Amino acid sequence: MRTEPVPADREIAIPSARWPIWAILAAIVIAFTIWFAGTLGETRAYAALEAQADTAATLDIALLRSELDKQRSLPFVLSKDPDVRDILSAPSPSAIASFNAKLEALQEGTQAAVIYLIGVDGIAIAASNWREPTSFVGNDYRFRRYFQRGLSNGGDEHYALGSVSRHPGLYISRRVDGSSGPLGVIVVKVEFDQVEAEWARSGNPAYVTDQSGIVLVTSVPEWRFMAERNIAPQDAHAIRESLQFGDASLQPLPLKADSASSRSKTLLASLPGGSNATQVLVTENAMPTTQWTFHLLTPSDKEVRSGILNTRLAALSLVTPFLAGAAFVIYRRNRAIGRAAMQEAARRELEQRVSERTEELSAANNRLIAEMDERQKVETRLQAIRDELVQANRLGSLGQIAAGVAHEINQPVAAIRTYADNARVFLERNEAEPVQRNLATIANLTERIGAITDELRSFSRKGTGEIGPVRVEDVINGALLLLGSRFKQQGILLLRDDPPPDLKVAGTRVRLEQVLVNLLQNAVEALEGQPGAEVRIGLVEDGDFVWLSVRDNGPGIPPETMTELFTPFSTTKPRGLGLGLVISNDIATEFGGHLSVESALGQGAVFTIHLRRIH
Repeated sequence: MRTEPVPADREIAIPSARWPIWAILAAIVIAFTIWFAGTLGETRAYAALEAQADTAATLDIALLRSELDKQRSLPFVLSKDPDVRDILSAPSPSAIASFNAKLEALQEGTQAAVIYLIGVDGIAIAASNWREPTSFVGNDYRFRRYFQRGLSNGGDEHYALGSVSRHPGLYISRRVDGSSGPLGVIVVKVEFDQVEAEWARSGNPAYVTDQSGIVLVTSVPEWRFMAERNIAPQDAHAIRESLQFGDASLQPLPLKADSASSRSKTLLASLPGGSNATQVLVTENAMPTTQWTFHLLTPSDKEVRSGILNTRLAALSLVTPFLAGAAFVIYRRNRAIGRAAMQEAARRELEQRVSERTEELSAANNRLIAEMDERQKVETRLQAIRDELVQANRLGSLGQIAAGVAHEINQPVAAIRTYADNARVFLERNEAEPVQRNLATIANLTERIGAITDELRSFSRKGTGEIGPVRVEDVINGALLLLGSRFKQQGILLLRDDPPPDLKVAGTRVRLEQVLVNLLQNAVEALEGQPGAEVRIGLVEDGDFVWLSVRDNGPGIPPETMTELFTPFSTTKPRGLGLGLVISNDIATEFGGHLSVESALGQGAVFTIHLRRIH
């Protein structure tokens, strides 16, 4: 279609009297755009800063928590050490010297600041820094809270300035009990120099405060032992009397409210190296497992100004063409009539094309539905094959288990025969009481055989696809009932962590037993012919997850084998198919977990089943 030119006398021009009104409306629009874009840019800039700060805070908190968790187990383990109780019960110079060396080696290995042992009288008996001029040996710590609460409550964590070293740190104490009562307290001091250095490298000030608001750990050394707020004179006096922070002034931090901002998280801070107060965004998070609060200060001046400026420029770049285009549209009003006809023709053509394209898409959609149905059928067949493979693996394991179970059943069967013969002799003698005892023993032995055969039948069945809560204790007991005789026959020492009776995970019992049986059989085969063979079934509860591990002290897995451990048909066994670990990992993945492995040559291997916990 061709559009005829519009005569000039039909064109409509904007009267000159309308330009002042147009200018006023344009000014109002531009002013509103600048204000609205500035508000929007500020909001977006703060949202981006808050997200960035939350991420950085999470990483900083994780770093500090990792250091705390690493050191908390040390005093608990030492409090159960027989050497500690012996020294506290009957100290001797030679024993103390040997224990000093032991603490010194532990301190170097764990990177703790100091490890020391305090008697019930408050006097330090041994310490890891016994060689140093600032040795804690012989010092009186009765005034320290961690000693007092350690004796009374069994343990304590207390952050304070060292009375000898003059270095601050967290003191973690644990009481050492004897047969007649408390013997003393073992203390581990943790210093956070590396954590503070990592925080400082991030560029933004970070610090941790206690319940009183006093800074304990900080990337800004000048802020240590300063306070978030003014501390009442009587409270400050009590803190100084306790010597927790030495003679620190407890002055307030160089932070104040930003009167120009309506945001409660925005403050003005005098940061190190800066000449003027800088606007900062404050991020606060409670420290898990402590009564501390983590704070992160993120400078916001430059980012907020940049965000406001960029948003305003973007808004003006949109509004300005619109205002100019509006005038141009008025000027082109008459030509719009001709264009309307052209657009109508174009619309009809577009509708035709859309109709044709819709037909093509409908046909393509039908083909896609057919392909999806076919794929669903293939996946169904694949799932059936996978289930058959899992069942075949389970039955293959039964073949290896059968000999041991037969031996396990043979013993009670032979005993039943012996007790039955004895009962016949007692009946001939008219001795009823021995006969009753023998019959009761026979009944117990048959129950034992029944438990073993029931477990074999249960293990040989196909596991149902319904995932539900399964008691971890039932899974471990079922696997050991099948494999217990193999450990006895090969002389392997079996150790296990007993799970709580109510600990449950997501899965099915038969399939979880299959995974555990596979891992235990692998451990038994790896330890064949090894002196001092040992297998441990470990258990760790980690929030919403449970880690069930099988550890052996065998030769370990070669590095070249580790890379193909979960590859189908990859095996080092002469008669193996290379599917056991693959199937075990698939089962764990199906239950929302996974299977992992760690190994070192000559030190054994540990396979860990990660499972979702059901509360």
